[in-house]
Formats: sequence, C-alpha cells, structure tokens
Amino acid sequence: MALFHVQGLPIGYVAIMLALLASMGGFIFGYDTGQISDILLMDDFLLRFATCSTPGVVSTCAFSAVREGLIVALLSIGTLVGALIGAPTADFLGRRYAMSTECIVFTVGVIVQITSTNVWQQYAVGRLISGLGVGALSAAVPMYQAETAPPQIRGTLTATYQLFITFGILVAYCISIGTRYIPGSASWRIPVGIGILWALILGIGILFMPESPRWLAAHGRLDEAQISVARTRGLSPAEAKDHYITRHEIEEIRLRVEHEKATKAGWIDCFKSDNKTLYRTLLGMSLQSLQQLTGANYFFYYGATVFLAVGLSDSFVTQIILGAVNFVCTFGGMYVMERFGRRRPLICGGIWQSAWLFVFASAGTAVDPVTHPAIGKLMIVSACMFIWGYAMTWAPGVWILIGETFPTPTRAKQGSLSTAANWTWNFLIAFFTPFISSAIDYRYGYVFAVCNLMGAVVVYLFLYESSDISLENVDMMYTDPTCKPWTSHQWAPPGYLSRQDFIEQTRAAEEHKRSGFGTPETMTERRTPMEV
Repeated sequence: MALFHVQGLPIGYVAIMLALLASMGGFIFGYDTGQISDILLMDDFLLRFATCSTPGVVSTCAFSAVREGLIVALLSIGTLVGALIGAPTADFLGRRYAMSTECIVFTVGVIVQITSTNVWQQYAVGRLISGLGVGALSAAVPMYQAETAPPQIRGTLTATYQLFITFGILVAYCISIGTRYIPGSASWRIPVGIGILWALILGIGILFMPESPRWLAAHGRLDEAQISVARTRGLSPAEAKDHYITRHEIEEIRLRVEHEKATKAGWIDCFKSDNKTLYRTLLGMSLQSLQQLTGANYFFYYGATVFLAVGLSDSFVTQIILGAVNFVCTFGGMYVMERFGRRRPLICGGIWQSAWLFVFASAGTAVDPVTHPAIGKLMIVSACMFIWGYAMTWAPGVWILIGETFPTPTRAKQGSLSTAANWTWNFLIAFFTPFISSAIDYRYGYVFAVCNLMGAVVVYLFLYESSDISLENVDMMYTDPTCKPWTSHQWAPPGYLSRQDFIEQTRAAEEHKRSGFGTPETMTERRTPMEV
C-alpha cells in the first residue's frame, strides 16, 4: 500500500526507509569529519600525541603543522582510494552487499584508532583505514539511492545522504563536548569507538532493503528488479507484474540495459566523448571539487581552532552552533532541491556563500578579532550565514547530481571518479590549511569566496537540469544536440511539449488509474525513449 502520492504517483514506505538506512553512510562520513576538530584540543589526546616541551603539562603541548595536517588529512587519502575501489565493488557485489563490506572496513579502522596509546602514527593509520570504508560508501550510497528511489522524490531521498552527513557532524560535536572532561583517554576513545555502532546499523540494516533495480536488470534478474520497483512504490510482489507504473519503469530500464549491454564499460569508457560521457565525467569531478572548495570543511575540520583564535572562551560550543545550523538548514535544502531543481539553487548558493566569505575574510583581516570582540561575533555570524547557504544548496545538490547525471554502464565508475575528486581536495584542504592559515590568516576566506563564484559559473555553463525525470531520460537529455544547459529545464522526453507537460501527463495518468478507469491511452501507447 502506498504511503503517499507525489505528482499523482504512489510512493511506498520502503522508498523512505532505504533512503534513511543508506544515508547512514553519510552519517558515518559526517561523524568522522566532525569529531577530529574537537579531539585535537582534548587534554589527554594532546599529552599522548602532541609534542610537549614539559612532559605531562598540557599547556606546553602542541601539534606541529605537519603532524596536525596528517592526523586530519590521512582520512581523506583513505577515502580517495576507497572512492575508486567503491565502483568495482558495487558492480561486483551489488549495491547492498558492497555497503555492508565497506562498514566492516570502517570498523577495522576504528579499532586501530582506539587501541592507539602513544604513537600518533597508529592513530593516523587508523583514520586512513576508516577512510577506505567511508570513501567507498560515499561512492555507493548516492548511486544506490538514485537508482532505487522513485524519480518524483529522487532529489529529496538522495539529499538525505547530505542531511545525515550534517547530522553526523552535529552528533560528533555533541558527544565530544560531553566527553571532553572525562579523565584519561576515555575523553577521545569514546567518541571514536561509538563509530562502530553507526557501521553496524548500516551494515546490517541495508540487507533488509531492496537491491537496485538497475543493477538487477543489468545482471539479467528482471523479475527481481520488478519487485524492487514495486516495493518502493508501495505495491505487493503480486502487483509488480500487473501495475502499469512498474511495467512502464521496468520496460524503460530493460530497454536501456539491452541497448548498453553490447558495450562492456571499463574505466577508459568514462573518458570517451560518445554520448557526452567525457563531458559528464569532467562535470561530475568539477562539481565535487568545487563543493570542497566552497570552504565548508575549513570550518568543520578546524572550526574549533579558528574560533579559539578569535578570542572565544569555549570554541566547542561554537562548533555545536555551526553544526546545528548546518543540520537544520539541510532540511530546507531537501525542499529547495526538489522544488526549484538543481541549477538555480547551486547558482544562487555560490553567490550567497561567496558574499559571506568576503565578509568573514574582510572582518578578520581589517581588525584583530581577539582585541575587538564585536568583530569576532561578526565572523561567527558570517560563518553561520555561509553554512546556511551551503547546507541549502551545494551540500545536498552535488550528491544528488552524482547519483543522477551519469549513464548506467559507467555510472558506478564515474561516480567513483567524481567522489575521488572530492576527497582529493578534501585532503589538500585538510593538510595544507594549517600552513596557509599561518601564512595569510583570515585572508584564506578570499580564496574560497572566489571559488564559490567560479562554481556558480560552472553550473550555469555546463550543468543540465535533471529534476523530475527518470535516469534514462536524463541520459537522453545530455545526448540531445538541441538541448543546452541553460534551456535544459524545459527539456522533456519525445512526445511531450515541455518538462511541465511531462509532469502533468504523468500525474493525470495515475489519477486516471486510481479512479478505476484503467491505464490511460497516453501511458500505454506512448513510445519509450529507446523506441524513438
């Protein structure tokens, strides 16, 4: 039974559950990202792993820029490698079993971290191993969600990945502030070790969800693919073969798979110009790189240190404020990306984020925030306004696009390459930020401000509007020579006048069906994209 209807089409509770469970991969990502900022300032962690001029006196302990950068950034090296191996793993094992396997890898990394005693290199290597699991999940989860979610709510369900990233960051901040005064190593071992719980929830829970219908169809398991589609639509297995919605979607998937089966796609195929494959590979890598270059992780990785420098007595609390803004505003981002499409929010978000980073950098550069508390407060407000815009646009938007931009044969590999680009810049920002900040201080914000403007330009010139249409139709749109990025919001499959006409015809078809008059002629006789 359908839980509710969108654009006149049924949506089942399984579609919501699979999005939430798979998004635990994003939660793990966010939790691991958020905890390190506060752990770096914990007394026991400093005494064990930092350099102390007077042994046992925490006030004399500090990390060198190299050591701090490696502890933070080795996670990103692991995620970079994990993102690249995530594609063949997901293609070989299936999307669900791949995610379960990656949770095991993450758990091994956590165990290595919490068993560290006085050797900082062991802790860093543990983050590297955990990063392998996180990176592979970051490639598999958005792909699984995009391939399995009904097109009418694909944007919202895929955006839950980013929502859970922000939730993970916020939970990490809250746990860290609760454990920071616990005597001994429990202050940092507890927040790190709790990560195993999140991996168990995802690794076990995802096995109860349906497999991607597109992966099943690609492996000749069309009956199972039909049942998978039916479950997300709130239909019983008995209804799977008879309901016109499942018949229509499976036929579309089947024709696309058969069309692509003749060519076995390898890594090199991601860089071929046919069907704009190279175009989309470079676009995905660019968008993921630019998401990192917005400057968000400057605040998430080093926010506690930054706000300590502007004279705040409790930078942990400021981190929680930023984390809360990030989490709450992501709910708005889910609505924005579904209501206004993909292009407009990313363009507006890039401009908004740039403006507030200019304010942040200018305020910190013009006056010393330590001696002028009002300036410090302005910088915090600027950071919050930046995070607000980021959480509403670029944070969820890019992950949605990675799941729905690429063609089926190379989707996993292109998703991995794009995600690897994200983690490459993640590493560069995490490792070099201590050096850059010490050299140019808050003028670092100007660099990110310019990158945000560049992101808005890239979206306008190169990104196609992929909301409200199936993944197979997205592929058609990119290969239509008459469609341009700035006109793509009007594109629709052959036989429809516009995107809005397509949405209205689909809604009318379902209403006609629900009224008991059978499947309308417009849905039964209209040719599929592959037949045109």
